[in-house]
Amino acid sequence: MTIDRRNLLKASSAAFVAFAALGSGSLTRAYSANPGRRLVPDPQGLLDLPEGFSYRLLTQTGKLMSDGFATPGRPDGMGCFAHPTMANHWVLVRNHENWANIDHGHPFTDASKGLAQFDAARIYDARREGDPFFGGTTNVVIDAASGEVVRDNISLLGTAANCSGGTTPWGSWLTCEEQPLKVGEEDAQRAHGFVFEVPADATDPVDPVPLTAMGRFAHEAVSVDPESGIVYLTEDDREGLFYRFIPNERGKLAAGGRLQALAIVGRDSADTRNYARDWSRGSAERIEPGKAMPVRWIDLEDVESPEGDLRKRGFAAGAAMFTRGEGLAYGSRGDGQGAHFFNCTEGGADHTGQVWQLAPGKDGAADMLMLIYESPGADTLDLCDNLAVTPWGDLMICEDGRGDNYLRGLTPDGAIYDFARNAHEESAEFCGACFSPDGGTLFVNVQEPGFTYAITGPWESLRSA
Repeated sequence: MTIDRRNLLKASSAAFVAFAALGSGSLTRAYSANPGRRLVPDPQGLLDLPEGFSYRLLTQTGKLMSDGFATPGRPDGMGCFAHPTMANHWVLVRNHENWANIDHGHPFTDASKGLAQFDAARIYDARREGDPFFGGTTNVVIDAASGEVVRDNISLLGTAANCSGGTTPWGSWLTCEEQPLKVGEEDAQRAHGFVFEVPADATDPVDPVPLTAMGRFAHEAVSVDPESGIVYLTEDDREGLFYRFIPNERGKLAAGGRLQALAIVGRDSADTRNYARDWSRGSAERIEPGKAMPVRWIDLEDVESPEGDLRKRGFAAGAAMFTRGEGLAYGSRGDGQGAHFFNCTEGGADHTGQVWQLAPGKDGAADMLMLIYESPGADTLDLCDNLAVTPWGDLMICEDGRGDNYLRGLTPDGAIYDFARNAHEESAEFCGACFSPDGGTLFVNVQEPGFTYAITGPWESLRSA
């Protein structure tokens, strides 16, 4: 289904404004600053958007793709690239968070090609009876002028619960397994819980090579620092860590490297969750939003341990604990430096989410960590998941909440506003938010029933006052 589409707008050239000292922003505050952000009910019952914005439904679970296989279920993290060989075309590389023990839509349906027609050598892992694990990625090529899908295909298969990931400066997508299965668990024949790399121009399934040096754990998202080539990683665990991977060779992650975990200087084994029951009892010190804290990095050993105890060993060595690290993205700051922004889905006194900023140090200075936002309650921000840095300097945050789910913007001064509401299914999460290379289109997934949307409109109306 196609809804009237607006012409693509060119990206804002304004530099990203540094987030600082963000407090508990509110919807009332955001709306009073810009009443035009109120959402208009969608007559199709799919997406409610602000006045002037429109969407196109690009693909959905179960529909046949160009390669003859069905679109897999549970689309999640996603990145957008300028097509490396086709002018005026974009490529979405899209994760599918199909867990080992749940079938939410696989590529081999009655209407599609069957498993026998798939190259078995390109399946990372299959159960002993032959069925592959149905996590992985698909690539979707889009004509930038018309907005039409011109090709889509499987690009990775046989992995488990590919939740999020991140783009690289060299034109690939890093897709992350959230389900760290042991050999034998769920009938797995290989270990899971790794990162895999998928080129943006993959027209066939890639050779599934796990980047084992980046660790085995409940991987969620990554961001690559464009200056250093260092890869930062979140972990979706209630007692997870925040990691960085220093590659032996920039841009060649399969060549190995060193995995480290973040620790706050002067606060070994810090509990960053800000749970009221912890800091009120003195078992953890509350972290105030807006306070910049220097960090250090702890080297980790045996990073692909089958015991799955990396986070426990790192915390015991002094690394900070983050609860359910999920979305992670890099953005430019107003002072010319860069920062990595990440969400902790269940962080904060209300357990409804935290947003953090990590600014890499320059000329030997320490990296600086800052809590830039903590949700005061589900009505304001409910379980922040994936995120994207917008061309005009806000963060666009996907909710995976317990009621209505929204795409919510976070301004540099700490105000939250609604950008989109999932009007189709109350409990279905938004995920995979990312912008086209020209900044004129926002792509996003609704995981159930498995829709991928392209949203266009007057983005300049959303710039912070």
